[in-house]
Amino acid sequence: MSITSRDNLLIFGCGFSGEAIARLAAGNFAAITGTTRDAAKADRIRNAGAEPLVFDGEALSPELVSRLAGTTHLLVSIAPGEAGDPVLNALEKSEAALPALKWTGYLSTVGVYGDHGGAWVDEQTEPRPASKRSRQRLEAETAWRTFAGARGLPLAVLRLSGIYGPGRNAFVNIANGTARRLVKPGQVFNRIHRDDIAAAALAAARKKAGGIFNITDDEPAPPQDVVTFAHQLAGVAPPPETDFETADLSPMARSFYGENKRVSNAKSKAELGLAYAFPDYRTALTRMWREESWKPQ
Repeated sequence: MSITSRDNLLIFGCGFSGEAIARLAAGNFAAITGTTRDAAKADRIRNAGAEPLVFDGEALSPELVSRLAGTTHLLVSIAPGEAGDPVLNALEKSEAALPALKWTGYLSTVGVYGDHGGAWVDEQTEPRPASKRSRQRLEAETAWRTFAGARGLPLAVLRLSGIYGPGRNAFVNIANGTARRLVKPGQVFNRIHRDDIAAAALAAARKKAGGIFNITDDEPAPPQDVVTFAHQLAGVAPPPETDFETADLSPMARSFYGENKRVSNAKSKAELGLAYAFPDYRTALTRMWREESWKPQ
């Protein structure tokens, strides 16, 4: 069941989370490949321990087709669009074969659950996505399930909550002068540090796990509490509270507040054996401030 020295990992979409996955997986695989749309980001992927290849979201290059032939573990971290999942579309249009494939992982979002009025949800909860992007994610999950099922292979769908990490966190907002304390009574969000995403992806790959797993912290919390705690650690006064209803927000930012739920991670702990390094916002922010790992890398 474990990864062998002959196995190869290919990460479609080796961006913020993908780089962390590649870095943690380095040494576990014979080779790791990570795709990017922008060749200028190749050095970042290379520094994370993966060989960079360009995927434009449309067609597979000859180099990618060749690499897929030896891929044993496939991880997809690219958002779908109006035309569906770009990786699946490219695979269907190409003559790429995957004779060595053993496992596929797909990074999705807890947004597929939709709004539950602050109630707890888990992997048994029926999805009812409200936003178009979440509906597209759910459709992509289904498409990847069909792909894996036709090959008799396990598919792990990792549903992620709000992602943060180096360069993307409350301290960065303080430094940039963009911190806000938006208040919507009763609103909570779950969060997930990118290093915990990496640990989850590697654990699922090692176990060749199949099924849906919520990858999220232990403590859904009001967003204004996170902002306040970060300011306390930084030793600066927090910004005044702003009423959500009258706040000037983009349509996308406002849409996030239209979904209110508490997401359970119990299955990921029980079946993947995860021990979250950043289990709640206080632990996470305290550690990031102490280690200065909140800064862009």
